[in-house]
Amino acid sequence: MVKERVEGESKREKFNRIATVRTRKLLEKLRVLGNCSNRGIYEYSEEDVKKIFNAIDSEVKRVRAFFKKPVEKEFKL
Repeated sequence: MVKERVEGESKREKFNRIATVRTRKLLEKLRVLGNCSNRGIYEYSEEDVKKIFNAIDSEVKRVRAFFKKPVEKEFKL
């Protein structure tokens, strides 16, 4: 887990550091999931595959929306 704080690190640098690590971990997990496609070891249906990728696609859309969300401004008079 990335919890190390880097003194003097800007928000941009922190984002780059953390997002890079998390993205690499996610991509590795997807590669590992791909191992389940070996029909010599596993049995699955097209419906199973659809469920897996619908769940993944849905979560990607949900997370992508976080990045598109406008920053809410605090109310001030």
